[in-house]
Amino acid sequence: MMNYDSPYQALKESGIRDLVREFYRIMDSSPNYAELRAMHSSDLSGISENLGDYLVGWMGGPQIYLEKYGSVCMTGPHKSFSIGSKERDAWVSCMYEAMESLDLCDDVKMMLKDPIYRLADAVKNR
Repeated sequence: MMNYDSPYQALKESGIRDLVREFYRIMDSSPNYAELRAMHSSDLSGISENLGDYLVGWMGGPQIYLEKYGSVCMTGPHKSFSIGSKERDAWVSCMYEAMESLDLCDDVKMMLKDPIYRLADAVKNR
C-alpha cells in the first residue's frame, strides 16, 4: 500500500493532465457518453486545459485555476448547462473509466472515488 497525502502527490501534474486527456478521449469516442459530449464544444482543448488546471489544485497541487480565474467555484461556469443526476452520473462514470484505463493504483482510485462524485454532484443545477 502506498502512502500519499494527496492525489497530487501520487499523480503529479503530468499524471493529472494524462487523466484529463484520457477522460476527454473516452468522452469523445464512446457512444456511452454521446449526450455528455454533446454538451461540449467541438474543440475540447480549452476545456481540457481548464479541467486540468482545476484538478491540479483540487488534488492538492498548485492553484493554477485560481491564479488564472480568481475563483475555484465550479457552479458559475456550469450555469448555462442543464445538469441533473443523469449528466452527473455520466461525468463520474467517464472519469472512473479514465482512471481504470490509465490503470491508476488502487490507493489513488480510492482516494479520488468519493471526492470525484461530490465534485460532480456540486455542479448539479436541476
